[in-house]
Amino acid sequence: MTSGAPLLAISGLVVRYGAVAAVREVDLQVDESEIVSIIGPNGAGKTSLILAVAGIIAPAAGTVIFAGRTLGGIALEDVVAQGIALVPEGRHIFASLTVMENLLLGATVRRDSRAVAADLDRFFAMFPILAERRRQPAGQLSGGEQQQLAIARALLSRPRLLMLDEPSLGLSPMMVDQIYALLSTIRTQGVTILLVEQNAERVFGISNRVCVMSGGKFALAGDAAEIKSHPRFDAAYFGVHVREAASGP
Repeated sequence: MTSGAPLLAISGLVVRYGAVAAVREVDLQVDESEIVSIIGPNGAGKTSLILAVAGIIAPAAGTVIFAGRTLGGIALEDVVAQGIALVPEGRHIFASLTVMENLLLGATVRRDSRAVAADLDRFFAMFPILAERRRQPAGQLSGGEQQQLAIARALLSRPRLLMLDEPSLGLSPMMVDQIYALLSTIRTQGVTILLVEQNAERVFGISNRVCVMSGGKFALAGDAAEIKSHPRFDAAYFGVHVREAASGP
């Protein structure tokens, strides 16, 4: 972690769907150039948390401060312009548009056309399959190729913070290896990453810190190595309230 103010500071965040609280007074800080992962089972509140950060859903309470600015109440496109990009679960690729057309959607907040062209060249080098298929409909790509497209599209907005929701979902182990190698490379290029995953084992190798979410709250949070070996990890991850877990250190 770096010194000074965090890039992202979440305080007392509450997300509700009617009477149901999906996120319950969560606090989280993410420092520049970190990879912070949020893991947990389905229904833990992970997706709701990052959707609130992205401005897609409005929190019922709490604050989200990004690069010193409070994000509450600003338009979704302004959140993107501030430097936050989201790769959603399911990728949300426009199947009938070409790969290139999908990519250019990520640059709609920018006005620097020459720099956009340079970034496209850079991402085509990083994602060679997209270069090969740039004129093909995106719906013809495999799941792993669509995930690469979704990541490249998000990066074209030049985010300071890249958030990804379940990037390994539905992919082969080989493709998951490729996606996680790409995330490590992206971090070295100065992009901070907030990652949501069910696949706990995958995140430990690349994360600085890991938060285990259960029932809308963080049951555990700390350095990745510490959380991986924590005696209460299984109980926290699976939401198992057993006597041995409750009485552990």
